This record gives sequence, structure tokens and C-alpha cells, in this order.
Amino acid sequence: MIEILFKHIEQKVNLSPAEKEMIGTFFVGKRLRKKQYLLQEGEVCRHLCFVADGLLRTYNVDEKGDEHMSVFGWEGWWISDFNSFLSLEPAVFNIDAIEDSSLLMISRADYEKLTLQVPIMDRYFRILFQNSLVTKERRLMSSITHTAAQKYIQLLGSNPEIIARIPQNMVASYLGIAPETLSRIKRNLASKR
Repeated sequence: MIEILFKHIEQKVNLSPAEKEMIGTFFVGKRLRKKQYLLQEGEVCRHLCFVADGLLRTYNVDEKGDEHMSVFGWEGWWISDFNSFLSLEPAVFNIDAIEDSSLLMISRADYEKLTLQVPIMDRYFRILFQNSLVTKERRLMSSITHTAAQKYIQLLGSNPEIIARIPQNMVASYLGIAPETLSRIKRNLASKR
């Protein structure tokens, strides 16, 4: 699994063999079965997790019991309740596996040590956090300015292979629309082809 992480890191920064060796010492592997929780709302998020294989979701549940998807994490993605991880406050999100998944986890203390002992990792994580911020801003603007159909088409265009792996009700929740609306959009798109 660590080779998958190195490949991902090297898409952003170059690593020496010595840096790879040191990086590997900070991570521990974890396997999740489908529907198994990585984190539940109210717990403190103690790990930043790299998805080596599988698919996870980050979501919260409102007072009516409705789930609201925030993030999907698949191979090559990082997943966590970042606010809880950084502040050590209780998590506001649940994270569970949509598919059987393999993760590499780093604790908050080891994250701090890693970025100090391997400075290129500080740059790597800064790049990730910047990209994440841009993505969240784009998603916010899309939710404000696009129709439900436009949001679905945009999501499908950016991640068609992932969308095929996610249950339709979760995709609808991520887009902020009812599952029936998503079904109608998909029927309309199919009839135009």
C-alpha cells in the first residue's frame, strides 16, 4: 500500500529514497469492510487517512435522520474530519466505507513529526490543502449558481467511473437534490442521447 502513497505524493513533489524510507515509518495500515465506520460524529478524529483502495464517504445526519454527503474518498484521496483532526474537537462528520477499503493512517502527532522531519511533506500537504480549498469553493459556487441537472452533468464529467460506484441516493445527497430528481435528470439525459 505504501507504494500507492508514494506514487500519489510524487505527482506533486519529488521524493528521495531516504525520504520514502522515513515517510513509510509514520503510517499504519487499516482495512475497513463495507459499511464499517472509520469515524463517528462526536468522536475526536485522530488520524488523517489515505485511501489506497476502496471508497469512503464523509457525511452528517440531520435531526430528521437525513444524510448529507460532504466528500467521497477513493483511491489516491485523503479523508478525515479535518477540523476535528486539526483542532482535536469532536467530529461533526461520520466517515464510513461504501466498499471494502484499505487505508494508510497517520496520527496527528506523527503528522507534525513527519512535516518537520521530511520538509517536502509540508509542501505536499500545503498543495493538497490549497487544492481542497479551491475544490470546496467551486462546489459552493456550483451549488448556488447551477441547476440540479448542471450539477449532475458537471459531477459526471469530472468523475464518471467513481459516480458509477456510488449508490444513487448518495449521489443525490451530495448534489443536494432528492433521489427522484436525480432519476428524472438521468432519464432526461438518456433520452437525449
